Amino acid sequence: MVRAGVVDHPVKWEHSGYHEIQQPPKRYAVIDLYGLLDLWGFSKLADFQQVHRQWIEAALQRKLAVRDARWSEAVAVGSLAFVEKIKGELGVKALHREVEQLDGSYALREPGEAYSGHFHIENEALSVENTLPWERIGKVPAT
Repeated sequence: MVRAGVVDHPVKWEHSGYHEIQQPPKRYAVIDLYGLLDLWGFSKLADFQQVHRQWIEAALQRKLAVRDARWSEAVAVGSLAFVEKIKGELGVKALHREVEQLDGSYALREPGEAYSGHFHIENEALSVENTLPWERIGKVPAT
């Protein structure tokens, strides 16, 4: 939401990965923190959390919090082996998704046509003529 301009710091968006790393939930975690610690070579969560805060602050100061399509429009981002593994695990849900190479990494993405449909605001079922004001709801005409 920082990249989208909604907040100026990820601490201000409760449902972010920042919060999940800094204040891990007791249940229903999305991020495998201990897998992440292992990948980065940390043995203690507190050490990783401190460095993570420093990375975020440095990125914000250098204005690196810009929208990046790899993260905003992809299901999985990483090595080709990782992305292909995720695609395989998704099974039929990934049949229409494409693996693309982006700046030295790979991403599993939706084809561009998925978002290029023509959506019109006209919808007869939702037209002004078919609305009922809240004041009239519950008022039954006298017989």
